[in-house]
Amino acid sequence: MLRDKTDVLIIGSGIAGCTAAITAASSNKHIVLLTKTADPMESNTRYAQGGIVTIGEDDSEECLYEDIMKAGDRISNPEAVKIISKEARPAVEDFLIGKIGVEFSKKDNGAYLLTKEAAHSKQRILHYYDMTGLEIQKKLLEKIKSIDNITLLSNQTAIDLITTHHNSKNPLLKYKRNQCLGAYVLDNSTKEVHTLLADSTIVATGGIGRLYQYTTNPECATGDGISMAYRAGAQVINMEYVQFHPTMLYTEEGSSFLISEAVRGEGGKLINRCGEAFMEHYSPEWKDLAPRDEVTRAIYNEMAKTESSHVYLDIANNNTRHINISKRFPTIYEECKRHKIDIEKEPIPVVPGEHYFCGGILIDDNGLTTLDGLYAVGEASCSGVHGANRLASVSLLEGLVFGKRAGSHAVRSEISKIYFKEIDDWIYPKNLKKTDNDPFLTLQDWNNLKTTMWSYVGIIRTETRLIRAVSDLRNLYSRITDYYRDTDLTRAKVELRNGIIVAHIIAQFARMNKTTTGCHYIKD
Repeated sequence: MLRDKTDVLIIGSGIAGCTAAITAASSNKHIVLLTKTADPMESNTRYAQGGIVTIGEDDSEECLYEDIMKAGDRISNPEAVKIISKEARPAVEDFLIGKIGVEFSKKDNGAYLLTKEAAHSKQRILHYYDMTGLEIQKKLLEKIKSIDNITLLSNQTAIDLITTHHNSKNPLLKYKRNQCLGAYVLDNSTKEVHTLLADSTIVATGGIGRLYQYTTNPECATGDGISMAYRAGAQVINMEYVQFHPTMLYTEEGSSFLISEAVRGEGGKLINRCGEAFMEHYSPEWKDLAPRDEVTRAIYNEMAKTESSHVYLDIANNNTRHINISKRFPTIYEECKRHKIDIEKEPIPVVPGEHYFCGGILIDDNGLTTLDGLYAVGEASCSGVHGANRLASVSLLEGLVFGKRAGSHAVRSEISKIYFKEIDDWIYPKNLKKTDNDPFLTLQDWNNLKTTMWSYVGIIRTETRLIRAVSDLRNLYSRITDYYRDTDLTRAKVELRNGIIVAHIIAQFARMNKTTTGCHYIKD
């Protein structure tokens, strides 16, 4: 068993975690960056197609601020939105492009090619074809591997945060402010649990997409950081605001492949099974470029009206900017081609799916949570930037800006050395019922969780559905907790435990909020 101490422990290797690590490393302190996946490339960042927001040519900070506030249904945190708007251009140009070497698509004259996406009033989205996240993630990890004082550990699952109130041998510490001192971490290969102590811990574990039956998120998005922080005593907020992306590729066998909003930004139109464009009936002002929650509900309604399992996104017949479709969207083109769909000649079948979580762990302007020593950045956090509904392509920007801020601030934190000496190592259960370690039970519990969340805490909610969700999830939580405690530890069971805790919290928040706001839509 390993027991180690570092200056900063970062859990999660997407844009937020990597940016925090690179920024913190400039202090010459030691940084440990963990990821539960075998490949550190695997994160939501990798699958971001559309792009990242900057300030356009005829744009301004004030204009970007207004667009973010409007998309967030006017409940976004004004101070956080000001930070994002002010720091967008330097963060992208000086850090991503200048320091990290990220490439973005350019015009023939060498100028950056800016596009427009839903609810943006200006063309201000930088992109690298339709694989922006992949380019960013690749370059960030290349940079990290070149920095000597960053240790990157893959295939390591964080189990619980270590705190003075929960894990110290000294009972008198409960009378002082609770402090985060690192995390217990499962080595997925050896099954050993390590005690990783740190002056500062940064949660950058991403979103909660895998809590839903249909999602654009990868398998690793199970709400881990939010669950750990909540159990440790950090405050979570805005948990009812789950954003569904309007356009996920529809296939009979099921798909989690995203059809970027940029397709509509380049002129693509949504049509129903009868070939009728319908967005002008739901949003006369924005039409196909309306905010995501409006487009999602419009598709949901059209599917119900036409008794269809999906609608279509047609850029083949709406190529108003005369772009080379296969060149502009090579990833989408190849994926659709794999399913025998030629997007240059025919519409793309699409359906909504869970895409982004606007709530999470409450943070301040530097990413610090309400628990001393604990920071959170990216989708696991809630700075308030997104309010009740995220504006397109602001997610990568928020991870970048607050990753830099948290990385810079976390290296200043130091905790009394006596606290570390009094921390217990992981305590294994005495009576493991290893014969009951049945993967089928984990699979079935996930199926129950996902279908409950999709049916009752999904795109359109009702009081009756939410009451049912809270009850069903509470009962499922009891069964999962017993199973977790009585069998040996695996990554799958850690994720399941985290998933049911976050799902139950989301359902509770949704039930308490009786007002339709942004992506929290109450039919009653």
